[in-house]
Amino acid sequence: MTFATPVPAAELFDLRETHNPHRWVLPVETRICVGPPGAKFLFGGAGLAASIEAMERTTGRPAIWATAQYLSYAKPGEFVDVDVIVPMKGKHVTQARVVGHVGDREILTVNAALGARLQDVSAQWAEMPKVPPPAECEAMPYFDGDTVDLHHQFDMRVAKGRYGDARKGELSKDGHAVLWGRPKGGRPVTSGLLAIIADYVPSATGHALGRLAGANSLDNTIRIRRLCETEWMCCDIRIHGVNAGFVHGRMHVFAEDGTLMATASQSGILRLWDEVAV
Repeated sequence: MTFATPVPAAELFDLRETHNPHRWVLPVETRICVGPPGAKFLFGGAGLAASIEAMERTTGRPAIWATAQYLSYAKPGEFVDVDVIVPMKGKHVTQARVVGHVGDREILTVNAALGARLQDVSAQWAEMPKVPPPAECEAMPYFDGDTVDLHHQFDMRVAKGRYGDARKGELSKDGHAVLWGRPKGGRPVTSGLLAIIADYVPSATGHALGRLAGANSLDNTIRIRRLCETEWMCCDIRIHGVNAGFVHGRMHVFAEDGTLMATASQSGILRLWDEVAV
């Protein structure tokens, strides 16, 4: 197998072509991983983003929606084969899927629709929440400030929510949190970038419960309404509920001018960091 020249290091991830136009390779670098020191793993949103980019580049069409199911973990130093399968290509819409695997170990599967239709109808009803601008918000705290992982690729600010606040037992009244986020380095907004930012839904788990808590994503579904230029993205997160060890929530992603760019939803495995056994 031969690889094409890697993309510049300034990019979020290094998705590489191969001799097979339907197979791509994603090196799992620490900069696209998350997790505690010494136990990093591929950030689910980065895996979905790479899958979306692979499908867009294979089909030549933009993503409309994509949903990922996370099956296993890929660790730094491994290579994920991203295989694109196109079972149906219509006049305007292509139905495709990705199987991402390390050898025989399947890491994620992604189903998606890609395409566009020439219509001049455009409207939105979702409204961006009224929150302070990014410059007036504090940085989102991380428990690993030393390792240059995926969180270091983004500037995340807390506009609303109890991030890092462990007031045990004080449930949020509405499970609502808002983050401002932007990639460092002035990268343009793409479907893949939105997929990465959408994977911050579980970060609001601790806010909702009023505890040191988080979640490992089981899935990530993103629906792309409109891509537009913006420095900051407003991440309107709502945790819908927690039960039987799982958490469910959604996110609306807005541009700074209030344009709804995407909506996403996730379920995750609940992690309570303030308990000895998690």
